[in-house]
Amino acid sequence: MKETAFRKIHEEAGGKMVEFAGYYMPVQYEGLTIEHNHVREKVGVFDVSHMGEFTVKGPQAIELIQYITTNDVADLYPGKVQYSCFPNGKGGIVDDLLVYMLGVNDYLLVVNAANIDKDWAWVVEQNKKFNADIKNISEEISQLAVQGPLALKAMQKLTDANVIDMKYYTCKVITFAGIPDILFATTGYTGSGGCEIYMKNKDTEKIWKSVFEAGAEFDVKPIGLGARDTLRLEMGYCLYGHEIDDTISPIEGGLSWITKFVDHKNFLDKDFLLKQKTEGVKRKLVGFEMIDRGIPRIDYPVCDAHGNPIGVVRSGTFGPAINKSVGTCLIKTENAKIGSEIFIEIRGKLLKAVVAKMPFYKK
Repeated sequence: MKETAFRKIHEEAGGKMVEFAGYYMPVQYEGLTIEHNHVREKVGVFDVSHMGEFTVKGPQAIELIQYITTNDVADLYPGKVQYSCFPNGKGGIVDDLLVYMLGVNDYLLVVNAANIDKDWAWVVEQNKKFNADIKNISEEISQLAVQGPLALKAMQKLTDANVIDMKYYTCKVITFAGIPDILFATTGYTGSGGCEIYMKNKDTEKIWKSVFEAGAEFDVKPIGLGARDTLRLEMGYCLYGHEIDDTISPIEGGLSWITKFVDHKNFLDKDFLLKQKTEGVKRKLVGFEMIDRGIPRIDYPVCDAHGNPIGVVRSGTFGPAINKSVGTCLIKTENAKIGSEIFIEIRGKLLKAVVAKMPFYKK
């Protein structure tokens, strides 16, 4: 297993370590529910150094990114961040990602840990048409996600730059905890606000220590990947391999809002996806809430009121902040209307649920 530069810190802090996406990572510290609610109410710190980072630079950078992503990179400006995905040329998705515009002809792509090698090979192959200056810097970069309603207030103590007033999905390069050239972004995967901080591996120990010293008055705590998953699912955020994958299109997977059919943008699968959006799809990703008692899990069958199969669960959990079991499922479009009654097969029993609007968690 690979490990991040924070491994020793996690173990000393009492993290329960497990394998995740090929990395040795903390799944929890005090317990999932405690950590989940702490992020919703105060400040929690996640090690997300397992994520991948690719730089894309040069005159053809924007042409490459426009071609390999569904969102419109022309909407970006220096300091703006964008959520997007890589269409795979066959109607599915290679991965979802964040696109950071750091400057003119200077971009950073942040991809999922489990897909780093696959994504990099994909970008390299597509770049043969463009010859942008690309580099995989995943092994050089560590990342902390400081999340929660008090996160920016706590982190403001570590920099002279104005970060507390930064708008959502923006970024800037700042001096942070006395260390220059830190990328600070108001992004995250929890729905409770906060930031993500990118640093060189050599600076991890100092930044971790500084974050916890600055956050002491706000009761900052380390948070494991278990709570990261329940937090993201309460918000209805995609997890690759669950809500989206190589066989699910952006239109089917609820990502129409990041699929831009504008004249100046030519991208892989554009015609196919436009046809899906115009004519409709036979299956659709939706959220659901359990009515009967039970916790849904990936690949559990979903049926209609007559017991006929209509799809499968893609994610499921008990949401600590909403006090109910929720999930996502990929089902026939005719059954996907909000309020529709569906049934989840859990341990051989059909348990009642209802199609629900996401996010499940409201601030």
